[in-house]
Amino acid sequence: MRTLARSVRQFRSILRCQGENNAIGLTRRTYLASQRSNFRYEVIRNMQIHRYLHPLSTISRYLSSEAVQVSTGDGIKGGPLVEYERRVAAGELFDGDLCQLDTLRELQRLYDELVEKADKCRLDRYASSEQSGRSRWLWSRFLPQTSSSSPVKGLYLYGGVGTGKTMLMDLFYHQLPCNWRKRRIHFHDFMLNVHSRLQRHRGVADPLDVVADEISDDAILLCIDEFMVTDVADALILNRLFGHLFSNGVILVSTSNRAPDNLYEGGLQRDLFLPFISTVKERCVVHEIGSSVDYRKMTSGEQGFYLVGLDMSGLLKVKFHQLIGDHQAQPQEVEVVMGRKLKVPLGANGCAYFPFEELCDRPLGAADYFGLFKKFHTLALDGVPIFGLHNRTAAYRFVTLIDVMYENKGRLLCTAEGSPYELFERIVTISEAKNMAPRTSSRSNKKDLADLCVDNELGFAKDRTVSRLTEINSKEYLEQHTAILAAKQPYRDSS
Repeated sequence: MRTLARSVRQFRSILRCQGENNAIGLTRRTYLASQRSNFRYEVIRNMQIHRYLHPLSTISRYLSSEAVQVSTGDGIKGGPLVEYERRVAAGELFDGDLCQLDTLRELQRLYDELVEKADKCRLDRYASSEQSGRSRWLWSRFLPQTSSSSPVKGLYLYGGVGTGKTMLMDLFYHQLPCNWRKRRIHFHDFMLNVHSRLQRHRGVADPLDVVADEISDDAILLCIDEFMVTDVADALILNRLFGHLFSNGVILVSTSNRAPDNLYEGGLQRDLFLPFISTVKERCVVHEIGSSVDYRKMTSGEQGFYLVGLDMSGLLKVKFHQLIGDHQAQPQEVEVVMGRKLKVPLGANGCAYFPFEELCDRPLGAADYFGLFKKFHTLALDGVPIFGLHNRTAAYRFVTLIDVMYENKGRLLCTAEGSPYELFERIVTISEAKNMAPRTSSRSNKKDLADLCVDNELGFAKDRTVSRLTEINSKEYLEQHTAILAAKQPYRDSS
């Protein structure tokens, strides 16, 4: 009987996988090549991620011999290392660097361990209990519960910007069986989801316990991209939340620009956050991607809509109206979480126009930006300033805006006071501030020093933002954006 049930589940899984493949269609294997640079640009599977893998070393033969040994246990090869080698052999990717190969080995090790212990980890969603999180929480008040931490440790990947962390994690994620309880999500989106659930369960004795049960009912394998903690409310939640999640058997795979010990560095009440760092190091293998290459900056930049000069507002509006075509731009509203609405000054044909002040100088956050890019694929942003001490809060919002835009593969049309690097030149970490050369007594340098913003979180985040602004402005990114739009249904315009 168990054999029959297993066969039924496998058959349902195959049907589900085929359905996903048909839905993805031609976009799944869309690849864009640059004639200017010696690298290949790939859109991975469902257009969730894109990176540039540069041939820093010739490792294909060694990788082939290693990949041959990888197996799921019943003679069928599988996993991120095998898929990576298949794409290299097919000419879809050039050979990656040794640091990426080392990370692939870690991901392949985790993949093999998960396949081997899938039953113990309760990964099969069809074999798992269908009780809701709240129902299980209610029963736990009457029946004693024992900890069921996973027998498999997760993986915490960290490294510099543009080194391929997200691409590698997505390569791993898309090789996992379709019937597994898994989820891939950006950290901003994950925390918005947590806060929304907490609001829904307000009044319950321990709402975090209920939220953790709901999350773990949906996904035992949780892949979180760009783990970063800048908000004190998030910092205070994470320790208890992940304590519950790990007790429920959740396995965490995450990427970050920062090592676990450097998360929320210098943040308010950080002593209450430190146990979370210890928990992550206990439940995850911590692995650094050591490549110093930012592949995003290897694109053919300065081909997009990044206009330097605050006197370029007129040209920005001309380009905006060219993009909307015959549609009429008018004020609109976008729904965000918990019933809130974001007012869009002008919107039409999937394009939204904002002065910088209305989007980054007001009390808005990731929820508002996610809501914006659910309806609009292009943002025209007028008047991005150079950031410093006087507008640090706006700089934080701009960083979040670019993160959300990049996650949603949005297109940016903007005017800015300087290049991406110049925008953040006055934002430095504590370490950078200590190593800065003494300034002269000139009036201009005194003004620069007075506006210098020493902020560790923002100082680390700026590198990612500069890198992404460079990529978003590239010919390759814009070609990919066009391919995504062509593969989707036309955006509905409420005008």
